[in-house]
Amino acid sequence: MVKKKSIFPLTKLSDVISMKSGESITAERITSEGKFPCFGGNGLRGYTTTFTHDGSYTLVGRQGALCGNVTFVSGRFYASEHAIVVTPKKETNIKFMSYVLYDMNLNQYSESSAQPGLSVKKLLELEYPIPQNKEEQTAIAEALSDIDSLISSLQKLIEKKKAIKQGTMQELLTGKKRLPGFSGEWSKQQLGDICNIVNGGTPSTSIAEFWNGKILWCTPTDITSCSTKYIYTTESKITESGLKASSATLLPKGALLLCSRATIGEVRIAGNTICTNQGFKSLVVHQNISNEWLYYMVHVLKFNMLEKAIGSTFLEISKKDLAELDIIVPEFTEQKAIAQVLSDMDSEIELLEKKLAKYQQIKQGMMQELLTGRIRLKEGENNV
Repeated sequence: MVKKKSIFPLTKLSDVISMKSGESITAERITSEGKFPCFGGNGLRGYTTTFTHDGSYTLVGRQGALCGNVTFVSGRFYASEHAIVVTPKKETNIKFMSYVLYDMNLNQYSESSAQPGLSVKKLLELEYPIPQNKEEQTAIAEALSDIDSLISSLQKLIEKKKAIKQGTMQELLTGKKRLPGFSGEWSKQQLGDICNIVNGGTPSTSIAEFWNGKILWCTPTDITSCSTKYIYTTESKITESGLKASSATLLPKGALLLCSRATIGEVRIAGNTICTNQGFKSLVVHQNISNEWLYYMVHVLKFNMLEKAIGSTFLEISKKDLAELDIIVPEFTEQKAIAQVLSDMDSEIELLEKKLAKYQQIKQGMMQELLTGRIRLKEGENNV
């Protein structure tokens, strides 16, 4: 892989780095008592009481699902035989080479389809445009490292916010914690008492006139690929005749699309009128029930759904078992208040995730410019 329009000279990797596989290690030597991280083909494996390296290195996954994965490591660590340890030659900055190797997408050079694997010898024969001045390599590495630090801090913040939200859900949706101004007992009901549970269906795929219409037709894949609470579109759409010829039911805007097989418990709220395939038991709430409150409540009920699911090919929960799930229900105003708190937390997380995506795009742009030399850093200019 050669970067286009680079001003840097094309350089063979063997001229700037050396590569060597790590050392073998048994599972027994990876212990909770260890203080040195152990890296393998898929990244961090655990911790050991001994180390093989001390310093700054780049590790490349040699085998496994994350074959070609690139990790910069500094300090004392153990490199197992499934990791390739990259050592810089005299005029090479190792952190800079981490970005180079990442950009080279090394997993494309895997030599096996059954068990992905890389050949050190062949990797060293690869070429890449590299600045010959170590100071420039260092400046590029520091600039990219700065944006990586921003990305890492945002990722940690997002995970923290998600953990806080999860804890808040457990407290508010079970009544362990009440919002100010609310008191009194919640009513004990079953899920089928507070909503209609609606099955889905699939029109015949062999009849063309049933497909490519205007009616949204949702599958579990549409749900799992939707990162927001509301779903507004689907990959497939059906016609009026397709709807009438199948057991699919047109659901109103605001219905909860609940996956009832395979990905049990995954749920989104319909942003438009919609229908689903048979992998759903959708919930249409009764009067004085907040659909957003029930959306969050479904997440609390997911474990109970999985307990009741049966099946040999894939697990599925029946309409009857779903309807009989026990649930405690606050008054409508408290439902709305709980849903608003959790919705605000979702909005905050969503904004952070958009910011993260923006930073990741900035990093990609910086790599394209800096690693090709289309933008050169002035001396001392290494901040994002």
